[in-house]
Formats: sequence, C-alpha cells, structure tokens
Amino acid sequence: QVQLVESGGGLVQAGGSLRLSCAASGSISSIDAMGWYRQAPGKQRELVAESTSGGRLNYADSVKGRFTIFRGNVKNTVFLQMTGLKPEDTAVYYCNLLGSPGNVWGQGTQVTVSS
Repeated sequence: QVQLVESGGGLVQAGGSLRLSCAASGSISSIDAMGWYRQAPGKQRELVAESTSGGRLNYADSVKGRFTIFRGNVKNTVFLQMTGLKPEDTAVYYCNLLGSPGNVWGQGTQVTVSS
C-alpha cells in the first residue's frame, strides 16, 4: 500500500518561509504527477502546485512568485518551498500523488501564518 508522509508545517509570521516535504513509500511503478493541495476552514480543497512527469510545473495564481515546487534527488519525494507567506495561506496542506497506485493523499500538515 502506498503512503505519503508530509512534514514541515508549523506556525510562522507573515512574510516568513516554510518548506514542506513529502515522501512516498510502497509499490509505485509510475508517477504522472506529484503536488500539493490545501484546504482552509470552510473552503474547498484547492491545488497549490504540482509537478508532472513531463516536467511541467503548475501553480495557483495566488502563490505564483512566492511558492516553488520541486522534486527531490531521493526517488518519490516532492517539496514545496513557501516564501512571503500571508495569513490567507493558512490551511492544511496535503501532498498528492497521481500514478500507478491511483490518486493518493497524505494525511496533511497544518500551516498557520500569523499577521
């Protein structure tokens, strides 16, 4: 069974930075995309950033220029470098993998940005 384990969330002041990490384990023969989504209280889960197997990087308009997604040197890892954080970035961030195991989600990590 494939599992995604996230880390790196926490509490930060506005303007600060955080790096989220996600590592996938289990039987994975192919990956179409790995990415990050977030869900704020009372809102729907939304795409933050994704990295596709074709090398495409997609970002939500609200994070362009502030967040960077990149794949790690270790196989099946993905990171989200977040800078210039704003209070509206406060949410639970979920790692996502789309590929041979199907659509897999991590357990989520809380990011809280204080003003």
